[in-house]
Amino acid sequence: MNNNPNPNNNPNQPNGSGGPAAPGGSRGLLLLAVLIVGVILLFFISSQFNASGQEITLPDLAEAIRAGEVESITVQGDDITAVLNDQTEVQARKESVASFYDTMSLLGVEEAQLQPPTGPEITIQGPNTLGFVFLNILPFVFMIALFGWLAFAMMRSMRGSQDQAMNFGRSRAKMVNIDKPMVTFEDVAGVEESKTELEEIVEFLKDPEKFIRLGARVPKGVLMIGPPGTGKNLLARAVAGEAGVPFMNISGSDFVEMFVGVGASRVRDLFEKARQVAPCIIFIDEIDAVGRMRGTGLGGGHDEREQTLNQILVEMDGFDNETNIIVIAATNRSDILDPALMRPGRFDRKVYVDRPDVAGREKILEVHTRGKPLRVDVDLQTLAKLTPGFSGADLENLVNEGAILAARRNLAGIGMSEFQEAMEKMAMGPERRSRVITPAEKQVLAYHEAGHALAAYFSENADPVHKITIVPRGRAGGYMMSLPESMDNALNTRSQLFDKIVVAMGGRAAEEVVFNQITTGASNDLERATGLARAMVTRLGMSDRLGLRVFGEDENTPFLGRSLGSSRDYSEESARQIDHEISQIIDAAYERAKTILLDNRDKMDALVDLLMEIETVARPEFEAVMAGQRPSLELQPG
Repeated sequence: MNNNPNPNNNPNQPNGSGGPAAPGGSRGLLLLAVLIVGVILLFFISSQFNASGQEITLPDLAEAIRAGEVESITVQGDDITAVLNDQTEVQARKESVASFYDTMSLLGVEEAQLQPPTGPEITIQGPNTLGFVFLNILPFVFMIALFGWLAFAMMRSMRGSQDQAMNFGRSRAKMVNIDKPMVTFEDVAGVEESKTELEEIVEFLKDPEKFIRLGARVPKGVLMIGPPGTGKNLLARAVAGEAGVPFMNISGSDFVEMFVGVGASRVRDLFEKARQVAPCIIFIDEIDAVGRMRGTGLGGGHDEREQTLNQILVEMDGFDNETNIIVIAATNRSDILDPALMRPGRFDRKVYVDRPDVAGREKILEVHTRGKPLRVDVDLQTLAKLTPGFSGADLENLVNEGAILAARRNLAGIGMSEFQEAMEKMAMGPERRSRVITPAEKQVLAYHEAGHALAAYFSENADPVHKITIVPRGRAGGYMMSLPESMDNALNTRSQLFDKIVVAMGGRAAEEVVFNQITTGASNDLERATGLARAMVTRLGMSDRLGLRVFGEDENTPFLGRSLGSSRDYSEESARQIDHEISQIIDAAYERAKTILLDNRDKMDALVDLLMEIETVARPEFEAVMAGQRPSLELQPG
């Protein structure tokens, strides 16, 4: 979105000024070609016109008249055109201001020799001013215009280059003025704690004297930390909208260029502009692009990025309580930021913007579905439960995808089926009903997904089964979806994590129990199970044998230079014990899944028969099969 109220007068554009662009490009080349062709054509026409008849001198013309060799004469200004008896056309030009008759008399031609029938027929015309201008003056005007335009183009190009060089160090921040519609806290949902933290900033911008009078120092900088898509940018805009102050938006990568000193110059220009419109808010998105920890690279530390960071530190230190400028920055990599940037006096306050919980997701869905036609079967609370881990941006995309599906189906409103299909499409990809599956593969898929479902149903700490399908979607041949009963779990017990591994191993266990062989369909299940088991042993202290200890550093270390030369912080014996504990957890979960399926083989067979018939089984039909009943298929979709 372009926040500049006058895009044509953007001082940061490459032309360097608010006026018209310097001549050049395709239009300038076309104009140059037209001018050159026009001048060539004018000279060509002029030369053709002048060469249309044979030129003779006035004495020779007078001699021809006296000899009776001239049939007619046309006089137009100083130009004389004579047609001889043999129809040859000759041209002459008189130099004096005397008339044609006086000129001929001076050359010895008698008056009778200029009168028919003995003399030629003479026609006197006025001078051809337009032709004279077209053939004699206009080509020179064109040439002067051409050289003038070329000179002007060169001057504009040089001035544009100078202006561009001067503007290279200027800030590229986009200004959002208060006279435009602004985002407010009513447009932000699901981050109530973060909004509460930012309300003090709004109150200071509205009434700074209230804090200064009591000797309070409002934070100079607010750092918003959170995963991508959680609404950090939206929160910053809401602060500016609530406070009614200008909002200057820039990305951290806009400071950095290949030329040394440009980033620092842009930082100085940004804060200078902010002082001119204070009170205001400066929002730096993705500040980790320039705020990375110094001295952690493999090369030298004196680079352009560090100079830019140093200038940011200096500018934020230069603030005082009367400046009324607040810097809000956002990042999803706070672990790599420089400590000097995080200390009090710079970014004093840190606001954590995490992914919303189930209640927050429901409020976000209410905001994004506001004004959209919804059918009566839409239950936003259920939809919020179906989307654990979704950010605000994900939920906005979910609502948009549901609206697109409803429009594609020519529906008057968006229903729950559109929202659920949009959610599954975002999570796993589009359905691939055109994929050809043999009956044998379909049966293997059905038993695989049924194994997941039964493992979840008979595990005490697993979430209830919401849907089972063997319709391919994305890279998955089928899937089983669970639905949490209430709120998202902030804490997970060892039993809950173990049951998650049991559910993940249910598909592979079903293949072995039924077919006495295994397929490649459990590759992702094994990956998730191994990751959970490894976390239980090495990160969460859930191994009785290894005790309450963390093994190894974080695998997502952000700095290569820091990790080089570092050694593993545990012995080879501990590594063997870690491997043994991980295998023991996975093996125990696998045996637990096999036991569940062997004890409930009749229910698994009944569920597979239903899947082979309708391909997708919802929760009511699944629970009916688990109760030993034959579900009614009248309400089945599709």
